[in-house]
Amino acid sequence: MSDHHLVMQALSEGEMYAGIILGKDGTPDYHLVLLPDEVSDASWGTARNWALESGGELPTRRELALLYANLREHFERLWYWSSEPQEPRSQLVWGQNFSSGIQTMYGRPFRGRARAVRRLRDDGASAAALQSTQAAAPERVELVEHATPHEG
Repeated sequence: MSDHHLVMQALSEGEMYAGIILGKDGTPDYHLVLLPDEVSDASWGTARNWALESGGELPTRRELALLYANLREHFERLWYWSSEPQEPRSQLVWGQNFSSGIQTMYGRPFRGRARAVRRLRDDGASAAALQSTQAAAPERVELVEHATPHEG
């Protein structure tokens, strides 16, 4: 059974598989999952809190680019918040325009849209455990580990 198939089995209702984010600087790759709901007319702080309450996080800039490439039809053709402030001007936060594909930044009070994501990392042992658990119990069991959350 492929890793992709295992990840697809770990999806909850309404979630969509977005793809793999390749690791950088020795960090492991992980699978990105788009959660079903979205929020509109929200400042960055409101959007960030909403994502956490939804069981996910705001996506990083790299994740927004993957979402634009693979799941753009599941977004309004508008601008969406990322989790990443623009350094060194942390009062500005990056986001993705799902109409043009351009990433740009706005001030934290700007009223934008947001989608939440979760990150799944398959460490091999989790995959083996998931396969044996699925054989014993047909219901969905999530044994893949969450990647380290991105601070922003």
